[in-house]
Amino acid sequence: MKTDVIIVGAGPTGLSLACQLIRYGIDFVIVDKKEKITPYSKAIGVQARTLEIYEQINLADNLIKQGTLAEKVRLAEGGKVRGEVNLANIGGEMSPYPFLLLVEQSMHEHLLYEFVKSNGKDVLWNTELENFTQDEAGVKATTKNADGMTEAVEARFLVGCDGSKSPVRHALDLQFEGSTFERLFYVADVQIDWEYSHDALMVCLAQSTITAFFPLPGEKRYRIVGTFPENEDRREGEILYEEIEKQIIKDTEFELDIHDVNWFSVYKVHSRRVEKFSRGRCFLAGDSAHVHTPAGAQGMNTGIQDAYNLAWKLALVLRGKANIGLLETYNEERLENAKHLLKTTDRLFDFGASEDSIVAFIRTHIFPFIANAALHLKTVQNYIFPLVSQIGINYRKSSLSENDDFFRVKAGDRMPYFLYENMSIYERLKQPKFHLLSFSDGQNKLPNFSQELTEFSEFVDFHEFPIFPNIADTFGSNESFVILLRPDNYIGFIAKANELENLRNYLNRYFI
Repeated sequence: MKTDVIIVGAGPTGLSLACQLIRYGIDFVIVDKKEKITPYSKAIGVQARTLEIYEQINLADNLIKQGTLAEKVRLAEGGKVRGEVNLANIGGEMSPYPFLLLVEQSMHEHLLYEFVKSNGKDVLWNTELENFTQDEAGVKATTKNADGMTEAVEARFLVGCDGSKSPVRHALDLQFEGSTFERLFYVADVQIDWEYSHDALMVCLAQSTITAFFPLPGEKRYRIVGTFPENEDRREGEILYEEIEKQIIKDTEFELDIHDVNWFSVYKVHSRRVEKFSRGRCFLAGDSAHVHTPAGAQGMNTGIQDAYNLAWKLALVLRGKANIGLLETYNEERLENAKHLLKTTDRLFDFGASEDSIVAFIRTHIFPFIANAALHLKTVQNYIFPLVSQIGINYRKSSLSENDDFFRVKAGDRMPYFLYENMSIYERLKQPKFHLLSFSDGQNKLPNFSQELTEFSEFVDFHEFPIFPNIADTFGSNESFVILLRPDNYIGFIAKANELENLRNYLNRYFI
């Protein structure tokens, strides 16, 4: 069997990568040792940036219909609600999806899998990667199915999306650096009878533990996530569900009846990342490259962004439109993000469950009463929402980012969201190409970019816009300027409109 890319693992990261490769017309083989998509809810938080990615392949609205919007958070302590935080439209005008979506991973994976199948592809279920080798020409792998039958697969590249215990990572001999939290976490999908309505996320803050209740679609259905005390010295498999429920009641002090337990798990959390996201023609994405605490619902969304970053680069190289050096920027950009992510999630968890007496006092006696007021300050919203929603991730330090300090928005930033003629700017950016956006002040004639850059027209499209007041405010410029957007809608190049030669030099640096 010959193909362009072998994808190992058909979880959210692997399936997302498959969807993106379909978008670029790249052939692939995707294998997974499971027999089908997960039947469990697992990761449930879907951030705004993920929905922006799905919007390009018309999946965002379908996923939203299957989930629940987290519109408010109740903060409880000692069995009583001490404060309530309104999350509705917290993202304001920063994204077309200014909210956190709660949808079960099983439903999420099903949507991605149906997209793959509707485009004539499928997952080789019950099939695992037995071994692989690589050289300058490509990768040669052997797969084995449940019947023990083996098959040789040749590809130009291989991507390991095979989870935290990643056989691909081990075979590449890449270190998984970091630490393991001593305390045990638990998760359970249940139904609950209690006095509280089903329209809010409930977070219970205690002296040394944290317990959260996430509303799921369906009557009285919740995901419960919590921690055991730090002195719990048993292993994951030794704890029964009854002990989890006992801990929930003790920590929350709620009067509640938990029933219809659909699934539960007890586990230790690791905070780790690889030293490098690639070796030769083999790459890592998702949990195979980074794992961390569940704080902030970042993990699955980060894996999906790994796939989104890698796909367009693989596509251009495979189609002969870019030199192979472009692929080095995958490690450059996503490793930096992984380092930052681990620091952020560790800090969030430390605040939520630290046993330090001062932190615990602030968490239980001050934070619930000031959280709502604080979150409605514009400065706080402008910091919190981009951080949690992942729209604030940037590649400003990347070699693909050519900056001009004249602008408020920088090369390496995600393309800001704004409306143009009452329509999201993203509606014009769905083609799997680079997008050259020229903005005119109406006084100085712009170069005819489509004619001046004809050698790049196969993989660049061209758009012209007047500088309306909302655009001038977004970018901090009333003068004509030009932006080159990468296929993942990150800004690669931004400059005044007369810098045509600098733009051509930028394109020539990576593209054939």
